Amino acid sequence: MRPEYAEEPCRSALTRVKGMPFHWSLNPYTGCVHRCTFCYVRGFELRAGRPPDGRYGARIRVKTNVVEVLRRDLARRSWRREEVAVGTATDPYQPAEGRYRLTRGCIEALAEAATPFSVITRGPLIVRDVDVLAAASRVARVSVNISIPTLDERVWRTTEPGTAHPRQRLRALSRLVAAGIRAGVGMAPILPGLSDDPAALRDVAVAAREAGATHLWWNILNLRPGTREHFLERLARDWPEEVKRYRRLYSGRAYLSRHQTAGLNATLAEMRSEWVWAPSRPVPPLADRPRPQAEQLELRLAG
Repeated sequence: MRPEYAEEPCRSALTRVKGMPFHWSLNPYTGCVHRCTFCYVRGFELRAGRPPDGRYGARIRVKTNVVEVLRRDLARRSWRREEVAVGTATDPYQPAEGRYRLTRGCIEALAEAATPFSVITRGPLIVRDVDVLAAASRVARVSVNISIPTLDERVWRTTEPGTAHPRQRLRALSRLVAAGIRAGVGMAPILPGLSDDPAALRDVAVAAREAGATHLWWNILNLRPGTREHFLERLARDWPEEVKRYRRLYSGRAYLSRHQTAGLNATLAEMRSEWVWAPSRPVPPLADRPRPQAEQLELRLAG
């Protein structure tokens, strides 16, 4: 399915966010060609009156003037240089960015205003912007998050049909860290019964560390209305034996309870602590950093 690109100007670039570690979000595009079956944005699409099903991603809105609008917003005397999260509702490095270069322009604008920001993406295209990301890192706090929920070939191909191979994302991560950019891995979302096996989790975490990741975080699948219907429909097609489990786990709720996720969270937290990640420290180039030994990568996965 080839997407339709609609070039439409925007009236505002930044969206105020409450209840999150960051204060503002920025999305140069609306809609995403990755078509991930689990995408939480499908829930927002439903609330906005747009189709959250298989048609999601068929139309991409390109905010052609977003860089100019962002510069205007950042130039206001009231701007306090609060953190901006880039890519919260759509991937800022999906293929359209190769042509429109809006994300690159936004990063340059954020750097000019010495504004801290983070980026989350599944797109290896981000390595094109190593220069502007490195420059921004010299004037503000910058964090890049490469989303890699699994290395399992079947799970990846089936649930993230429009994304680059996870190994390509790891190579992109290495390029970023080598340039002195704080870059880590987001294991999100972890899918119960599909990608939460301890060995599978260890594979992702070990690969992240070997690629030079400065940090690791995770999140477990949420099934809000819009996402729920589409995900369960695809689950019934691809893993019919798992449908009963998901209906039981997510009965009447979008999120799993703390009790349900306690073991997984403890496993990953232990893994991260054993590696003694210290994101606040400067990130040296890969060539200057000792490589982890095999025995250091034998991690206990208990929660």
